[in-house]
Order: sequence, then C-alpha cells, then structure tokens
Amino acid sequence: MSQSSSQNNEPDPDKQLEVTEALFKCLTEMTRSSTGAFFVDNMLGDIDATVAVANSETGGEYPVGSLVSLIPTEVMIKHREGWNETTNDWEFFELTVSEEGSEIAVRGTTEVVNRFGGNCFGCHMLARSEWDLICGTGHGCAPLPIDRETIANMQNGDPRCIKQD
Repeated sequence: MSQSSSQNNEPDPDKQLEVTEALFKCLTEMTRSSTGAFFVDNMLGDIDATVAVANSETGGEYPVGSLVSLIPTEVMIKHREGWNETTNDWEFFELTVSEEGSEIAVRGTTEVVNRFGGNCFGCHMLARSEWDLICGTGHGCAPLPIDRETIANMQNGDPRCIKQD
C-alpha cells in the first residue's frame, strides 16, 4: 500500500503523525529562524535538528516532526519518510487562529489553498531541492503576494500570543 499510496499522491496513513489542534501554538513559543523570516518547532522533540536545518546556509532535509510557520494561519508539518513522495512528506495546514487557540480549517498535500488564494504546494514545489520545499529568500520560490512588513505585522499580531488576565 505504501508504494501505490505514494504514487497516487495519497498519504500513507501508517506513516502519518498524529496532529491535533493543540499542537499549533503562538509563534513566539516557537523558535525563530536565524533569518527571522519564519518559525520552527518539532512535535517529536527534535528541535535542535529542526533548527539546524532552518538556520543552515546550504539547506538540508528537515527531520520528522518538524513544524514550519511563516504566519500564524499557515503551517507545514513533516511526516515520516514515505508518507507522501510528492510533497516530500510535508503536510500543509491553513488554520483559523484566535485568543482561544487554533482550529484546522484545511489540511492536505497538494490541494490546500491559503487565505491569499495561493496553492501552498504550488509555491513550495518551486524551492530548490536542497531547501526541502521550504521557501526563503533565494530558495527558488515565487515572490509572496505580501511584503515583509505585512508578514512581520501578521507574525506580531498572532492572537494566540495575547493572554487575557
């Protein structure tokens, strides 16, 4: 089943990590990449390996459990090897976020569309192979439809970071 699932772009359920809405947290509770462009975490605890790839100047393959987020509503999670060959084992998430936490609005492989109308995989597949589908400056991806200042404002305005007393 693994072989045909991968070839048909159907994820292999035996290699999928369990993802719950509680996993998605305030960006400032994650680790900011050395470029400051995006945030990372690792749901299996291998944060050092995830940060090492995120901060590498030459790229690398993110370890299983890596979680990458540019803005609060968009997240990628790396599943076990062989989960989905087309996406290099990445799953894309579009979230609805509020002070109460995160809700998964859409999740998937090649079909997820973000709030700006862009197909997540369609952009990330343009990243050169050494970047493991992660888009960053000079990684080969198309320019974002929003500028760096807007991204920073979205990151700083993550409602999950605002705690009511």
